[in-house]
Amino acid sequence: MYLLLGGQEWIVILIAIVIILLWGPSKLPSLARGMGEAIREFRKAASGIEEEPRRAEKKEEVDQKIIELAKSLGISTEGKTREQILDEVNKKLAELKKTN
Repeated sequence: MYLLLGGQEWIVILIAIVIILLWGPSKLPSLARGMGEAIREFRKAASGIEEEPRRAEKKEEVDQKIIELAKSLGISTEGKTREQILDEVNKKLAELKKTN
């Protein structure tokens, strides 16, 4: 049996034995649960980092569409924030709705 296990397997077994001796078998389920939660949080954070560039690209696309809409309605967008442009677009659309 000794020949079947390499050096790394023995290290894992030794660590498991030390953990059992330190915390006892009754604490193993809660330790495993804590490890699982930590891994889940790490993966969640890592996926959040991957999503940031996508969100930025999507925001730029939306901003570009808002600017195009504003220009098609005859609204100047120079030096204005996104919110100011949206307010003017909404006002212009409300005016157009009233006239029709």
